[in-house]
Amino acid sequence: MPERSPAESYTAARRRSSYPKLTEFASVLSFTLDPFQEQACAALEDGHGVLVCAPTGAGKTVVGEFAVHLALADGQKCFYTTPIKALSNQKYADLVERYGTKSVGLLTGDTSVNGNAPIVVMTTEVLRNMLYAGSSTLDGLGYVVMDEVHYLADRFRGAVWEEVILHLPESVRLISLSATVSNAEEFGDWLVEVRGDTTVVVDEHRPVPLWQHMMVNNRMLDLFTGEGPDGEPRINPELLRRTENESRTQVTWGPRGGRNGRRSGAPRGPRFRPPSRVDVITRLDAAGLLPAIVFVFSRVGCDAAVAQCARSGIRMNTEAEVAEIRRVIDARTKDLNDADLRVLGFWEWREALERGFASHHAGLLPAFKETVEELFVRGLVKVVFATETLALGINMPARTVVLERLVKYNGEAHVDLTPGEYTQLTGRAGRRGIDVEGHAVVVWQPGVDPRQVGGLASTRTYPLRSSFRPAFNMAVNLVDRLGATAAREMLEQSFAQFQADRGVVGLARRIERNREALAGYAESMTCHLGDFSEYARLRAKLNEREKALSRKNSAARRAEAARSLEALRKGDVIAVPSGRRAGLAIVVDPGLDPTGDARPLVLTEDRWAGRLSVADFPTPVESLGRIKLPKQVDLRSPRSRRDLASTLRNTGIEAPGRGKRHSRGAGDDAEVAALRRALRNHPCHGCSDREAHARWADRHRKLAAETQSLEQKVAAQTHSLARAFDRIRTLLTERGYLEGENTVTDDGRRLARLYSESDLLAAECLRHGVWDRLPPPELAAVVSALVYEARRDGPSEARVPVGLVSDALAETARLWAGLEADERRHKLERTRQPDAGFAWTVFRWARGESLERVMTAAESAGSEFSAGDFVRWCRQVIDLLEQLRDVMGADAPVGAAAKEAVKAMRRGVVALGTA
Repeated sequence: MPERSPAESYTAARRRSSYPKLTEFASVLSFTLDPFQEQACAALEDGHGVLVCAPTGAGKTVVGEFAVHLALADGQKCFYTTPIKALSNQKYADLVERYGTKSVGLLTGDTSVNGNAPIVVMTTEVLRNMLYAGSSTLDGLGYVVMDEVHYLADRFRGAVWEEVILHLPESVRLISLSATVSNAEEFGDWLVEVRGDTTVVVDEHRPVPLWQHMMVNNRMLDLFTGEGPDGEPRINPELLRRTENESRTQVTWGPRGGRNGRRSGAPRGPRFRPPSRVDVITRLDAAGLLPAIVFVFSRVGCDAAVAQCARSGIRMNTEAEVAEIRRVIDARTKDLNDADLRVLGFWEWREALERGFASHHAGLLPAFKETVEELFVRGLVKVVFATETLALGINMPARTVVLERLVKYNGEAHVDLTPGEYTQLTGRAGRRGIDVEGHAVVVWQPGVDPRQVGGLASTRTYPLRSSFRPAFNMAVNLVDRLGATAAREMLEQSFAQFQADRGVVGLARRIERNREALAGYAESMTCHLGDFSEYARLRAKLNEREKALSRKNSAARRAEAARSLEALRKGDVIAVPSGRRAGLAIVVDPGLDPTGDARPLVLTEDRWAGRLSVADFPTPVESLGRIKLPKQVDLRSPRSRRDLASTLRNTGIEAPGRGKRHSRGAGDDAEVAALRRALRNHPCHGCSDREAHARWADRHRKLAAETQSLEQKVAAQTHSLARAFDRIRTLLTERGYLEGENTVTDDGRRLARLYSESDLLAAECLRHGVWDRLPPPELAAVVSALVYEARRDGPSEARVPVGLVSDALAETARLWAGLEADERRHKLERTRQPDAGFAWTVFRWARGESLERVMTAAESAGSEFSAGDFVRWCRQVIDLLEQLRDVMGADAPVGAAAKEAVKAMRRGVVALGTA
């Protein structure tokens, strides 16, 4: 570190004396604070809230830890919130190591440890629920750290972050930690508006430089070489040449095409095969680039990669490392019995870990996933094959990140990675304090352009967009706490409305400019003979009527042509009127389709065989003659096609000339005739400048339409959340959850304590007593339909226990149908349909059956689950059951059954890792 000048030393001393708590905090750190960390911490000590935006791995959490230090120094509480349980567990362990178990608590959906401690780590949902319930745990709260606050853009859970920000008492200082976003100032402006004085600290500097590469076959090449004339990174010319040569080779020599997998006349060549995962690992190891995370974007792909490495015999750990790995595994899995270990594929998983590689995805048992995370952080696992969930906040940095593909499945379709996703994934590369530099490697394959990769790597525009929207549970809680009027005002303060209103400002400016232009256009089309705007409206009306008649005639001709195609029979000779296939053709197969238009298979005079459609016939087709055909006609045979074409030509039938289309024209229409008369009789019709005026009138009409569209957009965006809130209130009032403006009924108070995606449906089932007679296992099965959602389209009819379960599910579905109809009527987002795909599995588990029997039964029923999925869905069912227990009380039938069901389900792999 360079020696400071006397002036710099004096400034530093002044700063230390000005910020004694920061000086005390920094004195115990093993590293020197970066400028952005100092700036944010100083703002906190000055009494401001802070928003910190910095790249992954830059050390944002140090600011959150300073907030903890301040809270303890001031005798206040600090809540540290995270978006996912894994991150909560990790942060809890970090804070316990520093402050001890007595000072730190943990609250997640399934874990409760020392919840009244001065420092409590929790998921964001837990804090939201506390705020709505008015929990006494909030007493003395001075600071809230919201880690990964950019999660508020998440369309499923993002609203929770805004609810917390809006509901926290004014006295609480908010520390928001975010990944780099391009609209940090906008987000900061909103925080200032709703939370008061907030300092925005943005740092785009990565503490560990990141080098970008592409692996082409087995050779690794730099993506960039210096900068271009515009100052932007320049794509490596050698990489461009090599990938272009490879692409050309693949196109020319690829095996797809003619028979036997070859294009006719093309040389035979091997299909492209990307380097194997073993080759990639070996190449990285040789270059000293391990440990590495290889993002595969598929659970099956991750497990297959581990299997490939195991089959190759590759080993990357010493005997001492293997011994340590075994100690960690034994400690993490000691509560599982041998039967469960067999079902979980424990021994294969353990063998891979001992060799130095593992997979990491949502399908893994949570205990297995946490073991992989610990071993990777400690350097005992050298390669992890992961889905993108690993990039979501968990502290697992590596020296190198590898992307096998730039496309991922988002649950609905395969889509390209966005620049933001690419940055988040590659941000894992480079361990601060360990690596001098990090490395990101994209594995090349045909269709991947280095320029595309360069665009992903260099783009820095990924704005934070709010996903906030009012929901049923939120609505009753807001009315209960604030009343309807104040609740509407609070919704107007959301980041979603803030962004919408800012967008409205730009639209309003455009509308104003348009109105000025419209006034000028109106002046330019003024006619001394009469009202030209009236004349222009007549012209526009005539034009619209003529177009409508043309469309109607086109549709009628198409329908007539479609009917004529359906009348064709095998052996009919027809004439194709135009196009490349014009001339005579014989129908080999009528191609009748009950679900669509006929598409006859024909052979033309020039021996072309293929299917025609209604698009080939602007007028109805007629049979010109008939040829008797054998029962089977092999159009794949050149000889057969030649003989049939010869027969067609020898029939003596000639293709008719193109006939004139006969249809009702605009001249036959009474409305058109009346409009034309009105135009001729209008005073402006005789104006010598009529066409010049008409051009200005046309511009006026188009701009007026654009302006009207903009005004509609403004109306839709202004107060949009408040209007949605009012529609929700109307529905809840109709169903008896609200009365008048500000009264929440008993049923409404029950709904206010149900935090579920299907909150109102659960409340309806309780209100109608649908679940009252269900024993614990049956209740678990039925409740699962409100939380479970299949990853893919599974069996159309899920197998469910007959009797009480099937009856209750049917009644639940009936209530859902009524609710969905009401939501549609009120133009609200629809509640998801109950999915019974997990009912049979959770029923057997709640009944006490072994993991092996439950998983085998699920597989035989066509609903196979991974261990991680099974545990996750069980825990979500438990979460809703616990809410039912608390809402109904242990004395009520549903509450008592829910309590017993939770007790029966929280065992074995489901209980592992919870307290």
